[in-house]
Amino acid sequence: MIHVFKKKDMSQPVWVLLHGTGGDEQDLIPLAEMIDPKMSILSIRGNVKEGTMNRYFKRLSMGVFDLDDLAKQTRILRDFIIEASHTYQFDAKNIIVLGYSNGANIAANALLQYEDVAKAAVLMHPMIPTDIYDHRPSSTRILITAGKNDPICPPEQSFGLKQLLESKQMSVDLVWYASGHQISSQEVSDIQSWIQKQTG
Repeated sequence: MIHVFKKKDMSQPVWVLLHGTGGDEQDLIPLAEMIDPKMSILSIRGNVKEGTMNRYFKRLSMGVFDLDDLAKQTRILRDFIIEASHTYQFDAKNIIVLGYSNGANIAANALLQYEDVAKAAVLMHPMIPTDIYDHRPSSTRILITAGKNDPICPPEQSFGLKQLLESKQMSVDLVWYASGHQISSQEVSDIQSWIQKQTG
């Protein structure tokens, strides 16, 4: 997969960055470096094209996911992260995923489909990817950030995802904002505080 790796303090967890629809591997790097500049970065471009836009998996229409492709692309992404961990010499489980929108959705699916795929994950404005998941518990800690007025991701989606992740015994914090689908400055500040608790 097309990606960027930026090596920093390898004693810290490694950021895995997953952009939103139409983004690329450069999009979330400034945000990750603002939140925690010590952590190395693996930022991955989605494999799927929707017109000219990069995505991580196909969708049938707005908000309707191609579940077969979601499962396939989640497996490809997971395998790539493991491969990258060998290439760049980091612990594939000592990662913190930062995903936005489409990137948050495939990250959520990986958390549901596989056991302990990350130390922690920040899911910004995600939806419920699927109700089919691995029933084994997971120790991953999750932060979900969501907009009360998000036209793309209705509040019930974020709340439903929290319940689904908690059913795998994950620790999930859900923080609401008055904004829509965009990432707010307060959201960034809250993510930074939450990450400091996970890595401090």
